[in-house]
Amino acid sequence: MYEQNTSMVAANEQNKFLLPAMVEGDFSRDEIAEDADGLQMMSFQRVKIPAGGALQFEVPTEDPDNPDYTRTLEGIILYNHSAYTLWPEGSEYDEDTKPLCSSVDGKTGIGVPGGACATCPMNAYGSAKDGGRGKACKNMRHLYLLRSGEYMPLLVSLPPTSIRPFKEFLNRAFVYRQRATYGSLVQIGLKKDSNGSNDYSVATFRLLRDFQGEELAQIRAYANVFKGQIKTINIQRALINEEQRANDCDYEIPESATAAPGPDGSYVVGEINGDYEQLPA
Repeated sequence: MYEQNTSMVAANEQNKFLLPAMVEGDFSRDEIAEDADGLQMMSFQRVKIPAGGALQFEVPTEDPDNPDYTRTLEGIILYNHSAYTLWPEGSEYDEDTKPLCSSVDGKTGIGVPGGACATCPMNAYGSAKDGGRGKACKNMRHLYLLRSGEYMPLLVSLPPTSIRPFKEFLNRAFVYRQRATYGSLVQIGLKKDSNGSNDYSVATFRLLRDFQGEELAQIRAYANVFKGQIKTINIQRALINEEQRANDCDYEIPESATAAPGPDGSYVVGEINGDYEQLPA
């Protein structure tokens, strides 16, 4: 059974979860939009599962040289999806390199080789470039975790070793109880595991409490808007990355995709497909 800390449940029931629209800011939407003019707003602070069996998350802050470290992350999983990526050899951690192929649903790849992930030879066990039993295509899972009182969710990237624990938690805490992931407050932690020769960190998951009534209604409305927007954005980004990789050019993000968040904390996503704006040639 999934872990549920009863003492934490009692404590958290006294604390209402604060969505972005509930948080008062010192600056107006127009002021923020002016400062961010020309920049892509829909980006997320990324949190990775640490290497070597470490038991603390590194959370980015406004100072890149001084991140925060925490043993647990608490929040709402607004949305989660597969994230498959095939990188040029040796370029997996180079942020300036575009992937050869990527998929935001684990079903269809955009790029080279592209097509159906299920039958792609790069997504088969034994295709790893180091000659091992793994896959050349890195299969990840992305979780969008919104913490109380914050304007943007964290993007938590789960490596293959943490996907199975997440699936088991998802089934027991949500699927079997007929609840969506945004319907409960969860805690993500870490534990150390070993394959015999190397230690590595694995994500752990705990249900803290379920949302009910008006609180659940507000969270549901926010989560459903977010899910629709992030699905569109992810596909757009994959297409743009492929155009940039294939043509070695930069793409100018349209103004409609860089707008500041609305008063409810949501974003308006502009169309950037071939019917509206021409992709780079």
